[in-house]
Amino acid sequence: MSETAPTAAVLLIGNEVLSGRTKDKNLGYIADYLTALGIDLLEARVVADDEAAIVDAVNALRGRYTYVFTTGGIGPTHDDITADCIAKAFGVGISHHPEATAILEAFFREMGREANEARMRMARIPHGATLIYNPVSKAPGFRIGNVHVMAGVPKVMHAMMDEIAPTLVKGAPVKSRTIRFEGGEGDVAKPLKEVQDRYPMLSIGSYPFESERGFSTNLVLRGRDEPALAAATDEVKLAAEALHRAGKARGWAEVSA
Repeated sequence: MSETAPTAAVLLIGNEVLSGRTKDKNLGYIADYLTALGIDLLEARVVADDEAAIVDAVNALRGRYTYVFTTGGIGPTHDDITADCIAKAFGVGISHHPEATAILEAFFREMGREANEARMRMARIPHGATLIYNPVSKAPGFRIGNVHVMAGVPKVMHAMMDEIAPTLVKGAPVKSRTIRFEGGEGDVAKPLKEVQDRYPMLSIGSYPFESERGFSTNLVLRGRDEPALAAATDEVKLAAEALHRAGKARGWAEVSA
């Protein structure tokens, strides 16, 4: 959206996501959260619980974007290997973090549960990382460099995002306008591209759907330059009206501003 805005990538980790057993609810939430902070989410990947895949993805993404956010693979079971993979990606060791250990031991003691070896795996943190606190279930995430490692459980991830947000460099908020075009995407494609060419600082997209009146298209304009956004929106309205008058659309309406 802007060359000066912070950028981000999301890495979803877990065999259960790729198999379809777990339906991902994290990517959309993080995308909305970052948009509100003025951070442009530019890439998302899903990888299995596989060391080479995780290490390769982390190293590729952390060198390309301002921030990387990972979810999944930091629990107590044998396939929770994210922390070890992050340590390998950064070329550092990993061991039980004193503060994470104290947090978990106190939590399990309060719950009347044994702080066994499996549960205490969640206190293993790469050397040099700082904790991301978890007010929901206590087991912390961590940040190292520009990589933020969070739980895959949505409620816990939400809480971790709230902990992370104050530490992030923010950009100008992205504004958007949506015009509901009562016609086919192919009919509006040419004038929409012409508007896009005149306003390269904006992102302009078309998203077809089937309404009660037939095929329709949402025309969405997004950007940080408000005067340009307003001018481009007016041009799209004029194009939609021209198509309506030519009998190529049933009508149009601006549905958000």
